[in-house]
Amino acid sequence: MLDLLTVDGSLYNPGVFNNGNGEVVAIYDYETYAPPSTNGNGGLGFIGMQRCLDCSSSPIAELASRQAAQHWATVFTLNEPDINGISPSQAASWYIQHINPLAIKKALPAVTSSGTSGQGLSWVSQMISACAGRCYFDYINLHWYGTSFAAFKSYVQSAHSKFPNYQLVITEFALQNPAGGQAAQAAFFKQAFAFLDGASYVHLYFPFVATSPALLQANDASAVAYVGTGSCLYNNDGTPSAVGNLMRTTSSTLFQVNDPSDAGYV
Repeated sequence: MLDLLTVDGSLYNPGVFNNGNGEVVAIYDYETYAPPSTNGNGGLGFIGMQRCLDCSSSPIAELASRQAAQHWATVFTLNEPDINGISPSQAASWYIQHINPLAIKKALPAVTSSGTSGQGLSWVSQMISACAGRCYFDYINLHWYGTSFAAFKSYVQSAHSKFPNYQLVITEFALQNPAGGQAAQAAFFKQAFAFLDGASYVHLYFPFVATSPALLQANDASAVAYVGTGSCLYNNDGTPSAVGNLMRTTSSTLFQVNDPSDAGYV
């Protein structure tokens, strides 16, 4: 299931990706409140993300009340703790206290694709061990940036091999600033979407990123340096980009919805 990730609170209309066929069903923005837009959620479900242990924009004390008020059916947790100084044991204790009580679908913290010991998938394994059976979760949450579709496919397959009993959600992915710019990103995503839709163990995926080149440059210079602007799903005028159009014009065999109720869509 292909979905939208926005990073800058853009006022673009997410509804341009909602073709009524249930192929794109959800949006998230690293926060526990939905991003502003010209059309609300555009008919899409919103998935809240408690990206930090506690932060001013998404206070942990307000997590449960925001979920209840906005009726999310799924929650994402902690953004890349494996490279941000949060230990697996600290994350496990936090998760048990704050995430377990939510009676909705849950994803473990989103980790990088780093192969360094103690990061990436090994960090997830260590957190699961620290949980000692006390963390209730539905999804392993992955991020990936790299140089080729082959490397992306190998990474996703390796995650499935490591955690065969859990569904995967891939909440950030794109090529790492390819020389071919937007054309290279579009070619990559066309292959990636087809692969992910054929992988029964992948439940949700979010290409990076639902914004425009101008807004990404204005709001996240580090992302521009790392990924470039070729993967943006919008043009600067708010229309779908070449990458965004892949979500709107590809046949329904490319986009398959496993369970849209997880995104609070039905």
